[in-house]
Amino acid sequence: MTDPTCLFNRHRARLHAIAYRMLGAVAEAEDVVQDTWLRWHEADPARLDNPEAWLVTVATRLSIDRLRAVKAQRENYVGIWLPEPVLMPAPATPEEIHEFADDVSVAFLFMLERLSPEARAAFLMREVFDEDYADIAYTLGKTEAACRQLVRRAKQQLQQQAPRRAVSRETHLRLMQGFADAMRQGDFHGLHALLNDDAELIGDGGGKVPSFASLVGGKRLAQLFYAGKRRYGDDLRVDVEQVNGEWTLLRFIEGELESVQSYETDGESIVRVLVQRNPDKLARVAARLAHG
Repeated sequence: MTDPTCLFNRHRARLHAIAYRMLGAVAEAEDVVQDTWLRWHEADPARLDNPEAWLVTVATRLSIDRLRAVKAQRENYVGIWLPEPVLMPAPATPEEIHEFADDVSVAFLFMLERLSPEARAAFLMREVFDEDYADIAYTLGKTEAACRQLVRRAKQQLQQQAPRRAVSRETHLRLMQGFADAMRQGDFHGLHALLNDDAELIGDGGGKVPSFASLVGGKRLAQLFYAGKRRYGDDLRVDVEQVNGEWTLLRFIEGELESVQSYETDGESIVRVLVQRNPDKLARVAARLAHG
């Protein structure tokens, strides 16, 4: 029989993937995985028909409970709450994509914030992790019909925020590289040309650093990014990195990570920018970069 610790470690990445998508915060996800391990340690794996299903169910239920608790905290959050970014490349092979799941972008996680904890769990299990409704019903303690209803309503809630059309990674990278070059050069017209007229910027400073909660208009956004280069000159650096599986801009001021900027595009222009400036949410990315 497989050692219980080895068996748990085999599924650890999947459990963390579930918890992070449910909570949008690394520390919260790690706590869920640790709590799942404690429950696993108290259980008898030999008596479980399907240990993986048991672990997924426990992790999902714990995530729902924790999300209910943190939602109250997020209601009192200063400014807009954006998910914590993670340096995370997209999978290279179909097998890895299946293991990793389909979508973990900052924009996707931000969109999920509008769902209730149970609706978020049902939607993720069905649409991201491809679970059947029988398993979802067992995990949530509901009927299959109720779970189908949860998923259907979740799709309706999210529909307005869904991307206008799918954009290839190559197209997205090309736009990001062009925008990064314009930002480095302080090219106002280059910045403006790549921004949709109705582009929106949403920022998260967590009350710890200044940040625009919302700024709308391609020209206004171009002026903002242009002003950054004018202010900091050669002390400003912009890198293109893979964050949450998507090409993202990392902006550094005097060598320190100042923001992680996630960009949504329609394939031709930038339509929305999610700027994470909260130092607490940047700490892990900065530490990872420092250690290579």
